[in-house]
Amino acid sequence: MDIRQLHYFVEVVKHKNFTKAAQSLHVSQPSISKMIKALEEELEVVLLDRTERKMDLTDAGEMVYSYATKVLQLMEGMSSSIAELRNVERGRVKLGMMPTVGSFLLPNVIALFKKQYPGIDIEMKEFSAKLLEIQMEQGSIDVALTVLPADQEKFVAVPLLAEDLVAIVHREHWLAGVDEVSLEQLKDEAFILFTEEYAMHDVVRQACKLSGFEPKVAYMSSLWDFVGEMVATQLGISLIPRSIVRRLNNGQLHTVNISYPVIDWQYALIYRKEGYLSHATKAFISFVEKMYSHNQME
Repeated sequence: MDIRQLHYFVEVVKHKNFTKAAQSLHVSQPSISKMIKALEEELEVVLLDRTERKMDLTDAGEMVYSYATKVLQLMEGMSSSIAELRNVERGRVKLGMMPTVGSFLLPNVIALFKKQYPGIDIEMKEFSAKLLEIQMEQGSIDVALTVLPADQEKFVAVPLLAEDLVAIVHREHWLAGVDEVSLEQLKDEAFILFTEEYAMHDVVRQACKLSGFEPKVAYMSSLWDFVGEMVATQLGISLIPRSIVRRLNNGQLHTVNISYPVIDWQYALIYRKEGYLSHATKAFISFVEKMYSHNQME
């Protein structure tokens, strides 16, 4: 079976017309008719039910069309992979990231990466950490900048850097006079948490549980800035990454270190264990890993 037979057959089905298919393929109509006739003879079935006014697929035609489109997609994928092997400087990276994290961890990386690989395009999408894993499983993104832990059975994680969570309180709060507390000392406080679709929500709840209490949740938000503003108006306290505090720029806030337990917040690149990684994506992962390992980030 000639791959062109499948290609011509698929084009005829798409256009529902031999003449239009021939024009699309830049071949003569008799050539297409001959190819499809040869395909029907080889398979010993009729693929197209043709009348003067219309053309429909037979049952066999439906089946062959389904398989043919898959075969052609696989062939296209193979050709793309071979092209990438020949030239890693061309390609596309579908990168997923957590909104705030990406904004302060990625700009320098991407700028330097583009200098080295100007032919590789980076397509960025923002999701919460939990949604990033779902998007990764669905193949919508190739690699994600997220926080650990990630599902070890499904993903490979490349740790980048880590920091701890700190408490933020209003500057007139009783905690504003101290620099360090245990999490247990906060058990009677009103907490402002991230919404449940964010990993931060689970991390804080789990840390509180390990400290022997359930947090009293006053409000929840999906925005760092809004969480900071609610703390600044004395609606409660919150636990957030130390690096985020520096970006809130609110004179009403005071930072308190958590002495026990230390709540780690580790950033990493993750990708599917079983998924295909293009050479462009592999180059990006390797580049980012080297950037962090050599402490070239701000």
